[in-house]
Amino acid sequence: MDSLVKTYQAFLKEADPRIITYPLMDSPWLMTSILLSYVYFVLSLGPRLMANRKPLSLKKFMVVYNFSMVALSIYIVYEFLMSGWLSGYTWSCDPLDRSQSPTALRMVRVAWIFIFSKYIELTDTIIFILRKKNEQVTFLHVFHHSVLPWSWWWGARFSPGGMVSFHAMVNSVVHVVMYTYYGLSAAGPAFQKYLWWKKHITAIQLLQFVIVSIHISQYYFMPSCGYQYPIIIHLIWIYGVIFFLLFSNFWYQSYTKGKRLPKVITQAQQNGVHENGAIANGKAKSN
Repeated sequence: MDSLVKTYQAFLKEADPRIITYPLMDSPWLMTSILLSYVYFVLSLGPRLMANRKPLSLKKFMVVYNFSMVALSIYIVYEFLMSGWLSGYTWSCDPLDRSQSPTALRMVRVAWIFIFSKYIELTDTIIFILRKKNEQVTFLHVFHHSVLPWSWWWGARFSPGGMVSFHAMVNSVVHVVMYTYYGLSAAGPAFQKYLWWKKHITAIQLLQFVIVSIHISQYYFMPSCGYQYPIIIHLIWIYGVIFFLLFSNFWYQSYTKGKRLPKVITQAQQNGVHENGAIANGKAKSN
C-alpha cells in the first residue's frame, strides 16, 4: 500500500499545477464521488423515489436550464478560440503551453469551465428521472455523463490546453446546437414548427466524432509532436471511434429501422410536453 500511495503521489506531481486551485481539481476523489453518486441516483435511488409519485412537469425550469446551457456553451467556445485556437494555434501539433502568460492562463480557465459544465449537465438525467422518463436513461446516456467527465477531469488536470483541447471546443459547439433544440422543444407547441431539424442533431454528433478523430490522428503521422500527453491523445481517438459506432447505431434504430413506424402525436405532445432533448447522449440526447 505504501508503494501504491507513493506511485499515486508521484503520478499527480506530473499534473499541471496551475489548475489545482480551481474547485474539484485538487484531488480526483471528490469528482469520483460525485459521479458515483450520480450513477447510483439515476439507476437506483431516483427511480425508487419517483415510483409512487406523479411525474413533475418542470417545463419552465427546462426552458431556463437549456438556454442557460446554450449561453454557457457559446462562452466556452469563445474562450477556447481566444485562448489559442484563433490566437496562435496551428490546428495541427499544438503543444501545451505551461507558462504563466495571460493567454496560457486563459486556456487553463476555460478548460476548467468546460469540465465544470459536465457536472452541470448531470441535471439532464435528473430531469428525466423527475419526469419519470426512465426509458431515456440508456446505457449510452449514463456512460456519456459519467465516464467521459471522469476522463476529461484527468485531461484537464494534466493537459489544460494544446492539441487535446480541440475536442472540447468542438463538443461545446455541438452543445450550442443541441441545447437550443431542447430549449425550443421545452418551450411548447408554438415552437414545434421550428424543430424540423431534430434528425440533423444526430448527424452533427456523428460529424463531431469524425472531425475530432481526424484531428487527433495527426499525432500518429507526425515525425515529432512534443509536449503532449500521449495517453490523453489515445483516449480521445478511442472515444471518437466508440461514440461514432454507438451513435451510428442510434441513428439506425431511430431513423432507418424506425422510419417505417407510423408517426403518432401523443396527448402529451398536444399539451406541449416534450422530452428534454432526446437525441444525443444516448437518450437520444448527448454528447
